[in-house]
Amino acid sequence: MDTQKITFSFVSPDGDRQDVTASPGETVMQVAYQHGIEGIAAECGGSMSCGTCHVVLDAAAFERLDAPTEGEIEMLDLVSSARQPTSRLSCQVKVSEGLAGASVHIPESQF
Repeated sequence: MDTQKITFSFVSPDGDRQDVTASPGETVMQVAYQHGIEGIAAECGGSMSCGTCHVVLDAAAFERLDAPTEGEIEMLDLVSSARQPTSRLSCQVKVSEGLAGASVHIPESQF
């Protein structure tokens, strides 16, 4: 049985949208790298120690996904762009059905 692919969109700070297709279980950060998405620095490589992979999910997708962990919430307090109610670290968001059709907004700055 083939693994179902999930399609969602990255939205740049200037509003450009790029649709991507990914496999369940990958992180949003990994998908960004695979598709050459700019603006997700991920300086720590996904170890949740830098906050430079900050993204803002659309409200519907945020509600459908698992809640952020306490560690992620603490790291989000340190991001350079203003934290939003639906902010997440892309290294901690796993691709799943809950992400289907979502808009993942990239903030102006990661540093």
